[in-house]
Amino acid sequence: MDRRQMTLILSDKEMEVLDELSQRRGMSKTALLRQALRLYQSVTERIERGEKVFVEHPTTKDKAELVVL
Repeated sequence: MDRRQMTLILSDKEMEVLDELSQRRGMSKTALLRQALRLYQSVTERIERGEKVFVEHPTTKDKAELVVL
């Protein structure tokens, strides 16, 4: 697999979120960003096909549509 390097500049708040999520998930920041990119790609492809993406509360089964701005 070829890899390319990039520089990413984040706000303090964005870096705090990245730090917290990477610790909570037990992942490196790089791994978390890669996973987020794959998730965004998957959601975008589904929306472009006209599909809707939902999240569901585990106990109440209430659903909310995921909207990508």
